[in-house]
Amino acid sequence: MSTTMQRAQRHTSVARRNTLAAIAFLAPTAILIIVLRIVPAISAVRDSTHSGLPGSLAEPEFVGFDVFARLFASDSFWQSVRQTLFFNVLVNPIQIFLALVLAVLLTRNLPASGLWRTLIFLPSAVPLAGSTIVWGIALRPDGPVNGMLELLDIPRQPWFTSPDQVILALIVLASWIGIGYWMMFLIAGLNDIPTVYYEAARIDGAGALRTFFSVTLPMLRRPLLFVLVADTVANFVLFAPIQILTNGGPEKQSNLLMYDIFHTSYELSDPYTASAELVVLLLIMIAIVVVQFRLLGSSDGEE
Repeated sequence: MSTTMQRAQRHTSVARRNTLAAIAFLAPTAILIIVLRIVPAISAVRDSTHSGLPGSLAEPEFVGFDVFARLFASDSFWQSVRQTLFFNVLVNPIQIFLALVLAVLLTRNLPASGLWRTLIFLPSAVPLAGSTIVWGIALRPDGPVNGMLELLDIPRQPWFTSPDQVILALIVLASWIGIGYWMMFLIAGLNDIPTVYYEAARIDGAGALRTFFSVTLPMLRRPLLFVLVADTVANFVLFAPIQILTNGGPEKQSNLLMYDIFHTSYELSDPYTASAELVVLLLIMIAIVVVQFRLLGSSDGEE
């Protein structure tokens, strides 16, 4: 009996140590999430229901949903929403598709695959501001990209200075940074798929495409869901390239919601309307992420 009790005590002691170790490792991240994410979100919700004069010593006045009513009556706001959704509808599938293609290719024992992984991932290791400046120079009217186009007898393109091409230029910049980053997560997911499934598919006579759609994609569901959600959030809050290169122009065609929030709060000195915009942005992201979980996460229990 005493031996059983000693084993139980040792088990309890080990479990307690493991719990404390887990808390110690998770605490810094949890604190940062609370301080940098949850508290600002709560503050934004509170400020979106108040109004006041910037710099005034008077307490902000509670106005309920009046700030949202003024915001929803603004054509500029809805243009920003449309541009944000349009940008994300284009950039997310492009980034994830190319990241998946590269991940599959680089897990097929290609020659120098480690070198290719490093080269493709390298842009993700460069600070976003640095990559933005490099692409701003590369896509200048007199930049090297237009120089190469001229060698191919293609006219110079305005890129960031054109209302019709600025979103395309931002997609190129964001994809340059994001594809290699998301590729590494997908490579990790591909490497975790047990080889026994591929052996069974080969015995059944499945070809490469059938194996990919019947084995690889279903087994990659969770990593792909993570990449999809994280990429969506990252692109919805894209800010630095717009602030550095376009300032929301030309003709407000790159005035995505995250930049418009900054512009409204710090340049127009209207933090209350900016808070309402931030709440709308959060609700849009939450709605899209919920749909993504329903589409890709619905069969998790079946695996």
